[in-house]
Amino acid sequence: AEIFRLMPAELGFLTALLVGILGSSHCLGMCSGIVGALNMGLEDSRRQSRFYLFAFQLAYNSGRIISYVCIGALAGWLGSAFSWSGFDWGPLPGKLIAAAFMVALGLYLTNWWRGLALLERAGARLWKHIQPWGRGLLPVQHPLQALLLGMLWGWLPCGLVYAVLAWSLTTASVIDGALVMLGFGLGTLPSMLLLGGLITRYKGRAGRPLIRSLAGIAIIVLGLYGGLSSLYSHQQQHHLPGSASIDLSRR
Repeated sequence: AEIFRLMPAELGFLTALLVGILGSSHCLGMCSGIVGALNMGLEDSRRQSRFYLFAFQLAYNSGRIISYVCIGALAGWLGSAFSWSGFDWGPLPGKLIAAAFMVALGLYLTNWWRGLALLERAGARLWKHIQPWGRGLLPVQHPLQALLLGMLWGWLPCGLVYAVLAWSLTTASVIDGALVMLGFGLGTLPSMLLLGGLITRYKGRAGRPLIRSLAGIAIIVLGLYGGLSSLYSHQQQHHLPGSASIDLSRR
């Protein structure tokens, strides 16, 4: 029981960072084609320069993470708006919902249950209206264009993103929701920068089932741990008043 005293819900940024790292196998498989297309849109001289290639990839991914933070802040605000309207997330229900979405995310990565694909299909409707905006930014000539394209890229339908976004919603806080998505985005950054620089070498290894399964299992464990730790904490707080009253009566 001592292990449950450290609750992942209190370390939202760090836990989201870990989820981003573990979920990178999905990002590598899903986004390899996008990264390749963005690279091919660069001038030959810049694409062949490691410095320029890294700079543009950093700009793409910075834009993507900026969008994640904005969407996370919006989700946190919506969560707080629900509270204002009379819906009470409560500390326990919110944490349990977040834990449930983490388990769903792990099942999605392992391909044992594809429920989050329903959210991807719903998000695809919005993506149809956002995608055309990127045409005016092509071909990419400078990092600002890459940054703006990355911000559009951040709205790409993705079950991984939606699961973490649901977690941001349960924070019922603009700042906490933004921090959760920031942690997630930074967690995916190293693999995406690696993919951008070595696309031809790593494309075939991107979505290996074993790697995805191991990452998914790890996220499932994190989700279960978060849910159980929340239940344990709630139980401990529930019993504290009673135990305190007994001690006082004895005095």
